[in-house]
Amino acid sequence: MKVYLMYKDRDFEKDTQIPKNADTITKDLGLDVILEAMAKGDKLVYDVARKAIFLSLTDLKEILYRQEIIKDSINNPDVVRSLYDVAVEAIKKQRDWYFFGISTMSISSLMSSSVNVLQMFVEMLGKLRAIADENAHKFSSEGFKRFFKMLQQELSNEYLSQVGKTLKDLKFRDGMLISAEMGNYNQGINYVLRKKPDGTANRIKWQFAGKICVHPRDENGGHDLTKRKERATNLATNALAKSADHVLNFFYMLKDELAFYIGSINLYEALQNIESQFTFPTPNSFTERKHSFEELYDVSLALSKKGKVIGNTLDLEGKELIFITGANEGGKSTFLRSIGQAQLMMQCGMFVGAKSFSANVASGVFTHFIKEEDKKLESGKLDEELARVSEITNLIKPDALTLFNESLSSTNEREGSEIARQIIKAFLKNGIKIFFVTHFYDLANSFYESKNGKFGFLRADRRKDGKRTFRILEGAPLETSFGEDLYEKIFGQPLSSKNTT
Repeated sequence: MKVYLMYKDRDFEKDTQIPKNADTITKDLGLDVILEAMAKGDKLVYDVARKAIFLSLTDLKEILYRQEIIKDSINNPDVVRSLYDVAVEAIKKQRDWYFFGISTMSISSLMSSSVNVLQMFVEMLGKLRAIADENAHKFSSEGFKRFFKMLQQELSNEYLSQVGKTLKDLKFRDGMLISAEMGNYNQGINYVLRKKPDGTANRIKWQFAGKICVHPRDENGGHDLTKRKERATNLATNALAKSADHVLNFFYMLKDELAFYIGSINLYEALQNIESQFTFPTPNSFTERKHSFEELYDVSLALSKKGKVIGNTLDLEGKELIFITGANEGGKSTFLRSIGQAQLMMQCGMFVGAKSFSANVASGVFTHFIKEEDKKLESGKLDEELARVSEITNLIKPDALTLFNESLSSTNEREGSEIARQIIKAFLKNGIKIFFVTHFYDLANSFYESKNGKFGFLRADRRKDGKRTFRILEGAPLETSFGEDLYEKIFGQPLSSKNTT
Protein backbone atom coordinates (compact mmCIF):
# COMPACT_ATOMS: atom_id res chain seq x y z
CA MET A 1 0.00 0.00 0.00
CA LYS A 2 1.25 3.46 -0.91
CA VAL A 3 0.18 6.79 0.55
CA TYR A 4 1.32 9.12 -2.28
CA LEU A 5 -0.15 12.28 -0.76
CA MET A 6 3.00 14.40 -1.11
CA TYR A 7 3.93 13.18 -4.59
CA LYS A 8 1.80 11.53 -7.23
CA ASP A 9 4.18 8.65 -7.87
CA ARG A 10 6.64 8.37 -4.98
CA ASP A 11 7.01 8.51 -1.22
CA PHE A 12 8.01 11.56 0.78
CA GLU A 13 11.53 10.95 2.09
CA LYS A 14 11.60 12.64 5.50
CA ASP A 15 15.30 11.88 5.92
CA THR A 16 16.39 13.64 2.71
CA GLN A 17 18.99 16.32 3.37
CA ILE A 18 17.75 19.90 3.07
CA PRO A 19 19.92 22.70 1.58
CA LYS A 20 22.93 23.81 3.62
CA ASN A 21 21.61 27.37 3.80
CA ALA A 22 18.28 26.36 5.40
CA ASP A 23 19.12 27.76 8.85
CA THR A 24 20.18 31.10 7.38
CA ILE A 25 17.03 31.37 5.29
CA THR A 26 14.85 30.38 8.25
CA LYS A 27 16.29 33.22 10.32
CA ASP A 28 16.34 35.82 7.54
CA LEU A 29 12.75 35.18 6.45
CA GLY A 30 11.23 34.59 9.89
CA LEU A 31 10.14 31.08 8.95
CA ASP A 32 10.30 29.81 12.54
CA VAL A 33 7.16 31.76 13.38
CA ILE A 34 5.32 30.17 10.45
CA LEU A 35 6.59 26.68 11.29
CA GLU A 36 5.57 27.04 14.93
CA ALA A 37 2.08 28.08 13.87
CA MET A 38 1.91 25.00 11.64
CA ALA A 39 3.20 22.64 14.33
CA LYS A 40 1.18 23.83 17.35
CA GLY A 41 3.60 21.92 19.58
CA ASP A 42 3.83 18.77 17.40
CA LYS A 43 7.53 18.22 16.71
CA LEU A 44 6.85 15.86 13.80
CA VAL A 45 4.62 18.42 12.07
CA TYR A 46 7.34 21.06 12.56
CA ASP A 47 10.08 18.82 11.14
CA VAL A 48 8.02 17.61 8.17
CA ALA A 49 6.78 21.12 7.32
CA ARG A 50 10.34 22.48 7.46
CA LYS A 51 11.56 19.64 5.27
CA ALA A 52 8.76 20.20 2.75
CA ILE A 53 9.41 23.95 2.58
CA PHE A 54 13.10 23.50 1.82
CA LEU A 55 12.68 20.57 -0.59
CA SER A 56 11.07 22.93 -3.06
CA LEU A 57 9.04 21.56 -5.94
CA THR A 58 9.89 22.83 -9.41
CA ASP A 59 7.43 20.74 -11.41
CA LEU A 60 4.23 22.77 -11.86
CA LYS A 61 2.03 19.66 -11.86
CA GLU A 62 3.48 18.52 -8.54
CA ILE A 63 2.82 21.94 -7.00
CA LEU A 64 -0.79 21.91 -8.20
CA TYR A 65 -1.18 18.29 -7.00
CA ARG A 66 -0.34 19.36 -3.45
CA GLN A 67 -2.43 22.52 -3.68
CA GLU A 68 -5.54 20.48 -4.38
CA ILE A 69 -4.84 18.16 -1.44
CA ILE A 70 -4.39 21.16 0.88
CA LYS A 71 -7.71 22.57 -0.33
CA ASP A 72 -9.35 19.24 0.53
CA SER A 73 -7.62 19.26 3.92
CA ILE A 74 -8.84 22.77 4.72
CA ASN A 75 -12.40 21.80 3.74
CA ASN A 76 -12.28 18.55 5.77
CA PRO A 77 -9.96 19.19 8.74
CA ASP A 78 -11.65 16.70 11.09
CA VAL A 79 -11.30 13.86 8.61
CA VAL A 80 -7.61 14.55 7.96
CA ARG A 81 -6.92 14.79 11.69
CA SER A 82 -8.75 11.49 12.24
CA LEU A 83 -6.54 9.77 9.66
CA TYR A 84 -3.46 11.24 11.33
CA ASP A 85 -4.65 10.11 14.78
CA VAL A 86 -5.16 6.53 13.55
CA ALA A 87 -1.59 6.42 12.20
CA VAL A 88 -0.20 7.84 15.46
CA GLU A 89 -2.22 5.37 17.54
CA ALA A 90 -1.08 2.38 15.45
CA ILE A 91 2.59 3.31 15.79
CA LYS A 92 2.27 3.87 19.55
CA LYS A 93 0.59 0.50 20.10
CA GLN A 94 3.25 -1.26 18.01
CA ARG A 95 5.96 0.27 20.19
CA ASP A 96 4.16 -0.99 23.29
CA TRP A 97 4.17 -4.55 21.95
CA TYR A 98 7.86 -4.45 21.13
CA PHE A 99 8.83 -2.55 24.27
CA PHE A 100 11.92 -4.67 24.95
CA GLY A 101 12.99 -4.85 21.31
CA ILE A 102 12.74 -7.56 18.67
CA SER A 103 16.40 -8.53 18.91
CA THR A 104 15.92 -9.88 22.44
CA MET A 105 12.96 -12.11 21.53
CA SER A 106 12.99 -15.84 20.92
CA ILE A 107 11.41 -17.11 17.71
CA SER A 108 8.24 -18.20 19.52
CA SER A 109 7.94 -14.86 21.33
CA LEU A 110 8.54 -12.94 18.11
CA MET A 111 5.88 -14.96 16.35
CA SER A 112 3.36 -14.37 19.12
CA SER A 113 4.12 -10.65 19.24
CA SER A 114 3.98 -10.31 15.45
CA VAL A 115 0.56 -11.97 15.39
CA ASN A 116 -0.69 -9.63 18.11
CA VAL A 117 0.75 -6.58 16.35
CA LEU A 118 -0.79 -7.60 13.03
CA GLN A 119 -4.16 -8.11 14.70
CA MET A 120 -3.89 -4.60 16.09
CA PHE A 121 -2.85 -3.29 12.66
CA VAL A 122 -5.87 -4.97 11.07
CA GLU A 123 -8.06 -3.12 13.56
CA MET A 124 -6.35 0.19 12.69
CA LEU A 125 -6.63 -0.51 8.95
CA GLY A 126 -10.30 -1.18 9.52
CA LYS A 127 -10.61 2.28 11.07
CA LEU A 128 -8.98 3.82 8.00
CA ARG A 129 -11.34 1.89 5.77
CA ALA A 130 -14.33 3.12 7.79
CA ILE A 131 -13.14 6.73 7.46
CA ALA A 132 -12.77 6.22 3.70
CA ASP A 133 -16.25 4.72 3.37
CA GLU A 134 -17.85 7.58 5.29
CA ASN A 135 -15.94 10.53 3.86
CA ALA A 136 -14.46 9.71 0.43
CA HIS A 137 -17.28 11.56 -1.37
CA LYS A 138 -16.27 14.82 0.34
CA PHE A 139 -12.85 14.94 -1.33
CA SER A 140 -12.11 16.05 -4.89
CA SER A 141 -8.28 16.11 -5.11
CA GLU A 142 -6.55 13.45 -7.16
CA GLY A 143 -4.34 12.50 -4.21
CA PHE A 144 -7.08 11.88 -1.66
CA LYS A 145 -9.40 10.21 -4.18
CA ARG A 146 -6.65 7.74 -5.08
CA PHE A 147 -5.81 7.17 -1.40
CA PHE A 148 -9.40 6.45 -0.37
CA LYS A 149 -9.96 4.23 -3.39
CA MET A 150 -6.85 2.24 -2.46
CA LEU A 151 -8.14 1.74 1.09
CA GLN A 152 -11.54 0.58 -0.15
CA GLN A 153 -10.16 -1.81 -2.76
CA GLU A 154 -7.23 -3.31 -0.88
CA LEU A 155 -8.93 -3.44 2.52
CA SER A 156 -12.23 -5.02 1.56
CA ASN A 157 -14.40 -6.64 4.22
CA GLU A 158 -13.58 -10.08 2.81
CA TYR A 159 -9.84 -9.40 2.94
CA LEU A 160 -9.87 -8.08 6.50
CA SER A 161 -12.03 -11.00 7.61
CA GLN A 162 -9.69 -13.55 6.03
CA VAL A 163 -6.61 -11.91 7.53
CA GLY A 164 -8.29 -11.85 10.92
CA LYS A 165 -9.13 -15.57 10.68
CA THR A 166 -5.58 -16.48 9.61
CA LEU A 167 -4.06 -14.52 12.50
CA LYS A 168 -6.43 -16.20 14.92
CA ASP A 169 -5.32 -19.61 13.64
CA LEU A 170 -1.66 -18.59 14.13
CA LYS A 171 -2.22 -18.34 17.88
CA PHE A 172 -2.36 -22.20 17.84
CA ARG A 173 -4.83 -22.48 20.68
CA ASP A 174 -5.70 -26.01 19.49
CA GLY A 175 -2.10 -27.06 19.03
CA MET A 176 0.42 -26.77 16.24
CA LEU A 177 0.56 -29.09 13.23
CA ILE A 178 4.15 -29.84 12.17
CA SER A 179 5.64 -32.29 9.68
CA ALA A 180 9.25 -33.50 9.63
CA GLU A 181 11.46 -36.03 7.89
CA MET A 182 13.94 -38.54 9.24
CA GLY A 183 17.60 -37.72 8.74
CA ASN A 184 20.53 -40.09 8.12
CA TYR A 185 21.09 -40.47 11.83
CA ASN A 186 17.44 -40.78 12.76
CA GLN A 187 17.27 -37.09 13.68
CA GLY A 188 14.38 -34.85 12.68
CA ILE A 189 14.98 -32.64 9.64
CA ASN A 190 12.92 -30.40 7.34
CA TYR A 191 10.46 -29.30 9.97
CA VAL A 192 7.48 -27.59 8.32
CA LEU A 193 4.55 -25.75 9.89
CA ARG A 194 1.34 -27.08 8.38
CA LYS A 195 -2.01 -25.43 7.90
CA LYS A 196 -4.78 -26.77 10.09
CA PRO A 197 -6.99 -29.33 8.35
CA ASP A 198 -9.74 -27.75 6.29
CA GLY A 199 -12.36 -30.06 4.87
CA THR A 200 -13.14 -33.75 5.37
CA ALA A 201 -10.34 -35.13 3.17
CA ASN A 202 -7.65 -33.18 4.97
CA ARG A 203 -8.97 -34.05 8.39
CA ILE A 204 -8.85 -37.75 7.57
CA LYS A 205 -5.31 -37.35 6.20
CA TRP A 206 -3.99 -35.80 9.43
CA GLN A 207 -6.18 -37.43 12.07
CA PHE A 208 -3.64 -40.18 12.74
CA ALA A 209 -0.70 -37.76 12.94
CA GLY A 210 1.34 -38.25 16.09
CA LYS A 211 0.68 -35.92 18.98
CA ILE A 212 3.51 -34.81 21.23
CA CYS A 213 2.76 -33.74 24.76
CA VAL A 214 5.39 -33.02 27.37
CA HIS A 215 4.87 -33.30 31.09
CA PRO A 216 5.03 -29.89 32.79
CA ARG A 217 7.95 -31.06 34.95
CA ASP A 218 9.97 -32.39 32.00
CA GLU A 219 12.20 -29.35 31.45
CA ASN A 220 14.54 -31.05 28.99
CA GLY A 221 11.65 -32.39 26.99
CA GLY A 222 9.96 -29.01 26.96
CA HIS A 223 13.17 -27.34 25.83
CA ASP A 224 13.61 -29.91 23.05
CA LEU A 225 10.03 -29.49 21.89
CA THR A 226 10.39 -25.71 21.83
CA LYS A 227 13.47 -25.98 19.61
CA ARG A 228 11.61 -28.27 17.19
CA LYS A 229 8.67 -25.86 17.07
CA GLU A 230 11.01 -22.96 16.37
CA ARG A 231 12.57 -24.82 13.46
CA ALA A 232 9.12 -25.38 12.01
CA THR A 233 7.92 -21.83 12.57
CA ASN A 234 11.07 -19.97 11.60
CA LEU A 235 9.93 -19.17 8.03
CA ALA A 236 6.43 -18.25 9.16
CA THR A 237 7.83 -16.03 11.91
CA ASN A 238 10.05 -14.17 9.44
CA ALA A 239 7.11 -13.71 7.10
CA LEU A 240 4.93 -12.38 9.93
CA ALA A 241 7.64 -10.01 11.13
CA LYS A 242 8.16 -8.69 7.59
CA SER A 243 4.42 -8.25 7.16
CA ALA A 244 4.24 -6.31 10.41
CA ASP A 245 7.16 -4.12 9.28
CA HIS A 246 5.46 -3.49 5.93
CA VAL A 247 2.24 -2.34 7.56
CA LEU A 248 4.18 -0.33 10.14
CA ASN A 249 6.06 1.47 7.35
CA PHE A 250 2.72 2.31 5.78
CA PHE A 251 1.52 3.91 9.01
CA TYR A 252 4.80 5.81 9.40
CA MET A 253 4.54 7.12 5.84
CA LEU A 254 0.89 8.04 6.36
CA LYS A 255 1.75 9.91 9.56
CA ASP A 256 4.67 11.75 7.96
CA GLU A 257 2.78 12.82 4.85
CA LEU A 258 -0.36 13.81 6.71
CA ALA A 259 1.80 15.86 9.11
CA PHE A 260 2.38 18.39 6.33
CA TYR A 261 -1.34 18.75 5.73
CA ILE A 262 -2.07 18.98 9.45
CA GLY A 263 0.44 21.84 9.54
CA SER A 264 -1.28 23.51 6.59
CA ILE A 265 -4.65 23.24 8.35
CA ASN A 266 -3.17 24.72 11.53
CA LEU A 267 -1.64 27.67 9.64
CA TYR A 268 -4.89 28.28 7.77
CA GLU A 269 -6.80 28.38 11.05
CA ALA A 270 -4.19 30.69 12.62
CA LEU A 271 -4.57 33.14 9.71
CA GLN A 272 -8.34 32.89 9.93
CA ASN A 273 -8.23 33.76 13.62
CA ILE A 274 -6.38 37.02 12.87
CA GLU A 275 -8.53 37.72 9.80
CA SER A 276 -5.57 37.60 7.42
CA GLN A 277 -6.27 36.53 3.86
CA PHE A 278 -4.45 33.93 1.81
CA THR A 279 -4.47 32.61 -1.73
CA PHE A 280 -3.31 29.61 -3.68
CA PRO A 281 -0.64 30.99 -6.03
CA THR A 282 -0.22 30.46 -9.75
CA PRO A 283 3.23 28.97 -10.41
CA ASN A 284 4.99 29.64 -13.70
CA SER A 285 7.90 27.90 -15.39
CA PHE A 286 11.62 28.55 -14.93
CA THR A 287 11.91 30.29 -18.27
CA GLU A 288 9.47 33.05 -17.36
CA ARG A 289 10.22 36.04 -15.19
CA LYS A 290 7.00 36.74 -13.36
CA HIS A 291 6.17 38.32 -10.05
CA SER A 292 2.74 39.86 -9.71
CA PHE A 293 0.64 40.00 -6.55
CA GLU A 294 -2.09 41.82 -4.68
CA GLU A 295 -1.79 42.65 -0.98
CA LEU A 296 1.24 40.43 -0.41
CA TYR A 297 2.23 40.55 3.27
CA ASP A 298 4.77 39.13 5.72
CA VAL A 299 3.01 36.10 7.25
CA SER A 300 5.44 35.82 10.17
CA LEU A 301 4.82 39.47 11.08
CA ALA A 302 1.05 38.98 10.98
CA LEU A 303 1.30 35.90 13.22
CA SER A 304 3.61 37.71 15.66
CA LYS A 305 1.36 40.77 15.87
CA LYS A 306 -1.77 38.57 15.93
CA GLY A 307 -3.45 40.84 13.45
CA LYS A 308 -3.56 42.16 9.90
CA VAL A 309 -0.49 43.83 8.46
CA ILE A 310 -0.08 46.07 5.42
CA GLY A 311 0.37 44.30 2.09
CA ASN A 312 1.75 45.38 -1.26
CA THR A 313 0.38 45.19 -4.78
CA LEU A 314 2.82 45.17 -7.69
CA ASP A 315 3.28 43.78 -11.19
CA LEU A 316 6.92 42.93 -11.91
CA GLU A 317 6.32 41.10 -15.17
CA GLY A 318 9.54 40.35 -17.03
CA LYS A 319 11.83 41.78 -14.34
CA GLU A 320 15.00 39.92 -13.44
CA LEU A 321 16.52 42.57 -11.15
CA ILE A 322 14.41 44.58 -8.68
CA PHE A 323 15.90 47.32 -6.50
CA ILE A 324 14.05 48.47 -3.38
CA THR A 325 15.18 51.83 -2.02
CA GLY A 326 13.68 54.66 0.00
CA ALA A 327 12.99 55.76 3.53
CA ASN A 328 14.54 53.98 6.49
CA GLU A 329 12.04 51.92 8.49
CA GLY A 330 9.63 52.15 5.57
CA GLY A 331 8.93 48.41 5.22
CA LYS A 332 11.65 47.39 2.75
CA SER A 333 12.95 44.42 4.79
CA THR A 334 9.41 43.32 5.60
CA PHE A 335 8.55 43.38 1.91
CA LEU A 336 11.66 41.34 1.09
CA ARG A 337 10.68 38.71 3.68
CA SER A 338 7.20 38.48 2.17
CA ILE A 339 8.74 37.79 -1.26
CA GLY A 340 10.92 34.98 0.11
CA GLN A 341 8.16 33.45 2.22
CA ALA A 342 5.71 33.42 -0.69
CA GLN A 343 8.26 31.81 -3.02
CA LEU A 344 9.03 28.96 -0.63
CA MET A 345 5.40 28.43 0.36
CA MET A 346 4.32 28.37 -3.29
CA GLN A 347 6.98 25.83 -4.20
CA CYS A 348 5.99 23.39 -1.47
CA GLY A 349 2.38 23.51 -2.62
CA MET A 350 1.03 25.78 0.11
CA PHE A 351 -1.08 28.92 0.04
CA VAL A 352 0.62 32.30 0.49
CA GLY A 353 -0.23 35.45 2.40
CA ALA A 354 -1.80 37.59 -0.32
CA LYS A 355 -5.02 38.30 -2.17
CA SER A 356 -3.41 36.92 -5.33
CA PHE A 357 0.11 35.80 -6.21
CA SER A 358 1.86 34.58 -9.34
CA ALA A 359 5.58 33.95 -9.84
CA ASN A 360 7.99 31.75 -11.75
CA VAL A 361 9.46 28.81 -9.85
CA ALA A 362 13.09 29.06 -8.83
CA SER A 363 15.81 26.41 -8.66
CA GLY A 364 16.54 27.63 -5.14
CA VAL A 365 16.06 30.56 -2.79
CA PHE A 366 19.05 32.36 -1.24
CA THR A 367 19.22 35.23 1.22
CA HIS A 368 21.98 37.69 2.07
CA PHE A 369 20.75 39.87 4.93
CA ILE A 370 22.78 42.30 6.99
CA LYS A 371 24.19 40.60 10.12
CA GLU A 372 25.71 41.66 13.38
CA GLU A 373 29.48 42.02 13.41
CA ASP A 374 31.57 38.91 14.13
CA LYS A 375 31.63 38.76 17.94
CA LYS A 376 34.75 36.58 17.93
CA LEU A 377 36.60 39.29 16.00
CA GLU A 378 37.94 36.68 13.60
CA SER A 379 37.19 38.95 10.66
CA GLY A 380 35.84 42.36 9.76
CA LYS A 381 32.22 42.84 8.80
CA LEU A 382 32.97 43.27 5.10
CA ASP A 383 34.99 40.05 5.17
CA GLU A 384 32.02 38.28 6.72
CA GLU A 385 29.61 39.65 4.11
CA LEU A 386 31.85 38.61 1.21
CA ALA A 387 32.35 35.17 2.76
CA ARG A 388 28.58 34.67 2.79
CA VAL A 389 28.36 35.77 -0.85
CA SER A 390 31.03 33.17 -1.63
CA GLU A 391 28.99 30.49 0.15
CA ILE A 392 25.98 31.40 -1.97
CA THR A 393 27.95 31.24 -5.22
CA ASN A 394 29.11 27.72 -4.29
CA LEU A 395 25.50 26.54 -3.98
CA ILE A 396 23.49 28.64 -6.41
CA LYS A 397 22.28 27.46 -9.82
CA PRO A 398 20.72 29.22 -12.81
CA ASP A 399 17.10 30.33 -12.34
CA ALA A 400 17.54 30.75 -8.59
CA LEU A 401 16.07 33.65 -6.60
CA THR A 402 18.39 35.73 -4.39
CA LEU A 403 17.30 38.30 -1.84
CA PHE A 404 19.86 40.90 -0.77
CA ASN A 405 19.01 43.10 2.21
CA GLU A 406 21.32 46.09 2.81
CA SER A 407 24.22 43.92 1.66
CA LEU A 408 27.76 45.37 1.70
CA SER A 409 26.63 48.29 3.85
CA SER A 410 29.64 47.69 6.10
CA THR A 411 31.82 49.71 3.73
CA ASN A 412 31.53 53.12 2.10
CA GLU A 413 29.06 53.78 -0.72
CA ARG A 414 31.59 53.97 -3.53
CA GLU A 415 33.33 50.72 -2.62
CA GLY A 416 30.13 48.89 -1.63
CA SER A 417 28.36 49.93 -4.82
CA GLU A 418 31.18 48.69 -7.03
CA ILE A 419 31.40 45.32 -5.28
CA ALA A 420 27.62 44.92 -5.47
CA ARG A 421 27.60 45.80 -9.18
CA GLN A 422 30.09 43.06 -9.95
CA ILE A 423 28.08 40.50 -7.96
CA ILE A 424 24.79 41.52 -9.57
CA LYS A 425 26.19 41.39 -13.10
CA ALA A 426 27.66 37.94 -12.51
CA PHE A 427 24.34 36.66 -11.12
CA LEU A 428 22.31 38.13 -13.98
CA LYS A 429 24.69 36.59 -16.51
CA ASN A 430 23.84 33.19 -15.03
CA GLY A 431 20.09 33.70 -15.13
CA ILE A 432 19.61 34.41 -11.42
CA LYS A 433 16.71 36.62 -10.36
CA ILE A 434 17.52 39.29 -7.76
CA PHE A 435 15.66 41.46 -5.27
CA PHE A 436 18.07 44.00 -3.76
CA VAL A 437 17.26 46.31 -0.84
CA THR A 438 19.89 49.05 -0.60
CA HIS A 439 20.54 52.60 0.60
CA PHE A 440 23.38 52.97 -1.93
CA TYR A 441 22.02 55.59 -4.36
CA ASP A 442 25.07 55.21 -6.61
CA LEU A 443 24.39 51.49 -7.00
CA ALA A 444 20.65 51.67 -7.69
CA ASN A 445 20.88 54.75 -9.89
CA SER A 446 23.61 53.25 -12.11
CA PHE A 447 21.23 50.44 -13.07
CA TYR A 448 18.29 52.84 -13.32
CA GLU A 449 20.12 55.00 -15.85
CA SER A 450 20.80 51.96 -18.03
CA LYS A 451 17.09 52.06 -18.99
CA ASN A 452 16.99 48.25 -19.18
CA GLY A 453 13.39 47.05 -19.28
CA LYS A 454 14.32 43.94 -17.29
CA PHE A 455 15.22 46.05 -14.26
CA GLY A 456 12.53 47.16 -11.81
CA PHE A 457 12.77 49.94 -9.21
CA LEU A 458 10.65 50.14 -6.08
CA ARG A 459 10.61 52.60 -3.23
CA ALA A 460 9.34 52.60 0.35
CA ASP A 461 6.53 55.15 0.48
CA ARG A 462 6.99 58.29 2.60
CA ARG A 463 4.51 61.11 2.93
CA LYS A 464 5.54 64.74 2.90
CA ASP A 465 5.21 64.94 6.68
CA GLY A 466 7.69 62.07 7.01
CA LYS A 467 5.10 59.45 7.94
CA ARG A 468 5.72 55.94 6.60
CA THR A 469 2.82 54.08 5.02
CA PHE A 470 4.83 50.83 4.93
CA ARG A 471 3.82 50.30 1.33
CA ILE A 472 6.25 49.62 -1.49
CA LEU A 473 5.56 51.52 -4.71
CA GLU A 474 7.25 51.79 -8.08
CA GLY A 475 9.68 54.70 -8.17
CA ALA A 476 13.15 55.81 -9.15
CA PRO A 477 15.95 55.72 -6.56
CA LEU A 478 16.35 58.79 -4.33
CA GLU A 479 19.61 60.19 -3.05
CA THR A 480 18.40 60.10 0.56
CA SER A 481 16.95 57.49 2.91
CA PHE A 482 15.49 60.29 5.04
CA GLY A 483 17.63 59.55 8.07
CA GLU A 484 16.68 62.97 9.43
CA ASP A 485 13.20 61.61 10.09
CA LEU A 486 14.67 59.10 12.52
CA TYR A 487 16.78 61.80 14.16
CA GLU A 488 13.70 63.92 14.77
CA LYS A 489 11.77 60.91 16.05
CA ILE A 490 14.48 60.00 18.55
CA PHE A 491 15.70 63.45 19.66
CA GLY A 492 12.44 65.32 19.29
CA GLN A 493 13.81 68.08 17.06
CA PRO A 494 14.68 68.48 13.36
CA LEU A 495 18.24 67.75 12.34
CA SER A 496 18.52 71.27 10.88
CA SER A 497 17.93 72.81 14.32
CA LYS A 498 20.84 70.97 15.94
CA ASN A 499 23.21 73.36 17.74
CA THR A 500 26.56 73.11 15.97
CA THR A 501 28.40 75.71 18.03
